[in-house]
Amino acid sequence: MTTSIGKEFLQTAIRRLKYYKELGDKTFEQLNDEQLHYQPNVTSNSIAVIVQHMAGNMLSRWTNFLTEDGEKAWRQRDDEFEVHSYNKQHIIDLWEKGWTCFLDTLSALTEQDLLKNVTIRQEPLTVLDAINRQLAHYPYHIGQMIYIGKIVKDSNWNNLSIPKGDSAQYNNSSSIKDPAKKF
Repeated sequence: MTTSIGKEFLQTAIRRLKYYKELGDKTFEQLNDEQLHYQPNVTSNSIAVIVQHMAGNMLSRWTNFLTEDGEKAWRQRDDEFEVHSYNKQHIIDLWEKGWTCFLDTLSALTEQDLLKNVTIRQEPLTVLDAINRQLAHYPYHIGQMIYIGKIVKDSNWNNLSIPKGDSAQYNNSSSIKDPAKKF
């Protein structure tokens, strides 16, 4: 049985994105309310602000994805970068709402949709390019979240990948090497 390239792309994109979401989930597990609002400096965003932005982006881009511009009139992008006093549960709720919208929309796409055009800020791009755009954008921010988590937890941070000095042991283990394959 052969899988088409379009179907394979959609399946692997979803798996990769679920893996990155899981990294964010595991970051939240390690942090409290105060730590989620930690800003390394005045020009940097806290994890809470990054989540506000990601959720706003996901909801705007992926609501009515094939039929409306991805930059919705109702989106308040500038407010996404304002500091709010949201507690941890509220931040996680925003995170989940954004990811649910995004992954539900992505899962509903077919390979025939990949070459259709959509618009973001009135600029056309293919569905394939819109997905690739998010494959770069969301992991970028999740990496920021993890880095901030490592800063605030310091030596109490539970590593989310291969710990320093354990590469050979990991490579020689019989486990699956690509963590995205579990999705």
